[in-house]
Amino acid sequence: MTKKIKLYLGILYLTIIFIFLYFIFSKIETSRLNDFSYYKELQIHLDVIVGNNLYFNLFLFFIFSIIWTVLLGFGSPITIFSGILFGKWIGTLISVISVSLGALTLYIITGYFFQSILQKILKGRVLKYIHLFRKNEFYYFFFYRFVGGLGLPFFLQNTLPVIFNMKRSNYFFATLLGLIPGFFVFNAIGAGINEFIKQSDSFSLLNLILTKEIYYPISMFLILIIISIIAKKKIFDVKSK
Repeated sequence: MTKKIKLYLGILYLTIIFIFLYFIFSKIETSRLNDFSYYKELQIHLDVIVGNNLYFNLFLFFIFSIIWTVLLGFGSPITIFSGILFGKWIGTLISVISVSLGALTLYIITGYFFQSILQKILKGRVLKYIHLFRKNEFYYFFFYRFVGGLGLPFFLQNTLPVIFNMKRSNYFFATLLGLIPGFFVFNAIGAGINEFIKQSDSFSLLNLILTKEIYYPISMFLILIIISIIAKKKIFDVKSK
């Protein structure tokens, strides 16, 4: 395929991203975002929709999550949303699998169309990590996912490995396993938010944080951050010298 055709396909891909994001955000009533009753209406409406046909909605969410990830969507909103819709256990399962597949698809697309661009922009910044990934790409990429992608935005976490030319199977399974702890925490938060909206008549940040469905996963999240910092220093900072 010629560079000219790749350029046209790349432009088409970016155009689809903007159209998709515009469609999603145009459905949100931004004027009511500070109205708690708006969220209660949404929660009731979503519960009815999901409850009427769980498996079909799981399938729709599965497809949506793949597309969302391919179109450079952030990871935390989709995991919180899956927790709101399906609860922490089913939400974790469906979001981990779908986002991992979406990340793999994005990885393949990026490697085909944008690999040279990413190498020019990022290779100098991550040069010290290249030899680590080449030693055992599955092991290091698993911990790379576990520690939050070294602080990079989620879409860069998904695309950066094109620099290392990772095997697709290693990329997928390291992503799948590495995302589970963080995704479970965010799904638990989403499920807790859903429960808070059901039981409350007005919004209070303090009351939200003090509900056990919220402060338990937040505590888990803080523990996960501490573990991630330790793992990052032990695995990446020390061994990359």
